[in-house]
Amino acid sequence: MQQKVIEIIAEIKEDPGLLQTLNGASDLTLDAALDSLQIINFILRIEDEFDIEVDFDTFDLEHLKSVDRFSAYVAGLAVR
Repeated sequence: MQQKVIEIIAEIKEDPGLLQTLNGASDLTLDAALDSLQIINFILRIEDEFDIEVDFDTFDLEHLKSVDRFSAYVAGLAVR
């Protein structure tokens, strides 16, 4: 799942170089430099890819502190 998340970030940023520079510890806002609109597009793309629904009213920005943390959050939603 981590690699797919990184692929989607690279797709949203239109920067294939991110595939080599991002890893599980990468911060989605600092290292990937996703802005607010890109974060929304990223989450919508994640919802489609993993067939989940993110509740924006309860979404915690702490999930964006690393690719691993976000992947764990998505995995938790997929189990429900």
